Amino acid sequence: MSSKTKIVVLHMKEIIYTAVFVVLAIVLILLLAFMFFPRSREAKAEEEKYMPGVYTSTVTLNNTPLEVEVTVDESHINSIRFSNLDETVTTMFPLIQPAMEDIAEQIYQQQSLEDIQYSDENPYTSQVIINAIDDALKKAAAK
Repeated sequence: MSSKTKIVVLHMKEIIYTAVFVVLAIVLILLLAFMFFPRSREAKAEEEKYMPGVYTSTVTLNNTPLEVEVTVDESHINSIRFSNLDETVTTMFPLIQPAMEDIAEQIYQQQSLEDIQYSDENPYTSQVIINAIDDALKKAAAK
């Protein structure tokens, strides 16, 4: 029984290059898998809170209807404003526009109607505005 011993000589550079290319290939395959395979339906449902569009709700002040306009995309509240605020309403209710701007800024930051702080000067006006925004967001809610 004669055994012939074979000696294999590997250069360290070749081993390192091979290991680096194998790691890069694995990373590329994982990247492609995450990019092109569809996400689960549960993950999409969590991201899609709203149907994109512009939704309105009406507030009546002193027999004058005001439209609160809320613009949303799939997951964010983008804009909140009065769409038909005229000079007579701002004269009769001078704090309504500053209250709307303050509430809208808080909603933009939180993306929620939870824990909205409003000033002690106009709590009822702020509550009416928040209720109108809530009505518009209910219309926008994804089903």
